[in-house]
Amino acid sequence: MGRSLFFAVGVLIVSAAGALGAGPPDFAHDVAPILYRSCSGCHHPGEAGPFSLLSYDDARKRAAQIAAVTRSRYMPPWLPEPGHGDFEGERRLTDAEIRTLSEWAAAGAPEGPENEIPSPQSFPTGWQFGAPDLVLEAPAPFQVPASGPDVYWNFVLKPAAGSVRFVRAIEIRPGDRKLVHHANLLVDRSANAHLREATPGSGFPGMDLEIMRSPFDPPGHFMFWKPGSVPHQEPSGFAWRLDPGDELILNVHLHPSGKPEEIRPALGLYFTDQPPARFPLLVELENDQGIDIPAGAADFLVKDDFRLPLDADALAVYPHAHYLGKLLEAYATLPDGSRKSLIRISDWNPAWQAVYYYREPVFLPRGSVVSMRFHYDNSAANVRNPNQPPRRVAGGNQTTDEMAALWLELLPRGVGDRRRELEEAVMRHRLEKNPNEFEANFNLGAVMLSRLNAADAVGVLQTAVAAAPARAEARNLLGLALARVGREVEAISQFEAALRLRPDYTAARFNLANSQIKTGKMDEAVANLRQVIAANPADLLPKKRLEDVLTRH
Repeated sequence: MGRSLFFAVGVLIVSAAGALGAGPPDFAHDVAPILYRSCSGCHHPGEAGPFSLLSYDDARKRAAQIAAVTRSRYMPPWLPEPGHGDFEGERRLTDAEIRTLSEWAAAGAPEGPENEIPSPQSFPTGWQFGAPDLVLEAPAPFQVPASGPDVYWNFVLKPAAGSVRFVRAIEIRPGDRKLVHHANLLVDRSANAHLREATPGSGFPGMDLEIMRSPFDPPGHFMFWKPGSVPHQEPSGFAWRLDPGDELILNVHLHPSGKPEEIRPALGLYFTDQPPARFPLLVELENDQGIDIPAGAADFLVKDDFRLPLDADALAVYPHAHYLGKLLEAYATLPDGSRKSLIRISDWNPAWQAVYYYREPVFLPRGSVVSMRFHYDNSAANVRNPNQPPRRVAGGNQTTDEMAALWLELLPRGVGDRRRELEEAVMRHRLEKNPNEFEANFNLGAVMLSRLNAADAVGVLQTAVAAAPARAEARNLLGLALARVGREVEAISQFEAALRLRPDYTAARFNLANSQIKTGKMDEAVANLRQVIAANPADLLPKKRLEDVLTRH
């Protein structure tokens, strides 16, 4: 008893003496570790930070500013609240660290022993993962205007891969990072993106890109750059496929700087010999149609809910809104009624939007309902409101419009590629909100066809064609569905319509020839098969079909 009491008192006396004798925080022991861990990643030469924080002199000159921006939690930019998702690369400062920075500034920013200052982290000056296996540079620079609204520009990159390659990582080097808000990379397997360019290699404007993707090859990876981000290397088995002929589109959001500037981004690709064995899917919750925010509304709610048809692991999350976004959160209600938070941001700032990767996958059992709840502030009190006085704001792609979107990278549990089952549920969910949406009807019809449900696919694909009658691929797919149910004359009409839209569409021409054979139009079928063979001399199937027709007739 006495010994325990003496020990406790001794500890108290020593601690009190240490506290009484301690001076203010200094750079060497207290401040440098904080800055090097949480700030220097953006604040070093070549990055987006407007000044460097790699030395005592760098920090001393800005001590008061550092204290102010960290006290307000404006810096370092880390939007998710604690306790609502455990994410890689977290840059959030603790209350004690913020207090240390304030006390250091208030004390005159003492240096401490110079020889005890830790060495700053060294940052690669070149490619973050070493020399890429393939570097693609924009064919031509883009001239950023001196002033005006934000610019969205698309650079078309052509890998010219001679064989199928598997990509384990990419690094986007956007050019002058002070001009770039963010950049997204999209894969165009139809290789039609370059047709939008006014002149070859010039790129084209626009934010809302309609890239036609196969429903059997939906996007499964975030390919995204923002200031301060580091390249993401996919885990083993998660590589994505790059086919010969694929085009890559780098969609870049640019800020005019006040003077004419030039930007020419580049992309580094890192390959692996290991083909994909795990197949995640990017699942989007959104409700832009539900956005109609009255002027002055301080708390306008936009929501969406999606029920999972299978067990899945959430690997990453990306919430997105524009300037009126305030509180953004997502959570999953599990089948047992419990709630699992996926992310919560109570002070949204679009300047710091990011993809957040979970440290460990978040398991979501079948039947879980994923919910998006976004709150918007269109009042004059919102300092980010671009309209003063406020005006009514609707959903749209311009930054002065609003958006409500939440993307989750989900990995279905089970053996093999189960994206199709999840994709079908996503398409049905989208059609509940917008029954006439082209992409959802087209993809759902394709999935139905793959599951030998041609009868139901016909109606879905007819809706897709009605929504976008000039889309040749939709007419071709509708023709296939009609042919599967024996409606060959109607199928021929759709194939012919597809070819009027795209005379070089060999898949539609081959399908047309097959329907012509079934309806006895042999001469026309032979002529079409010969055109297909001329366009694809290495493809053996049309050659075999032509041989069969000539032999039998």
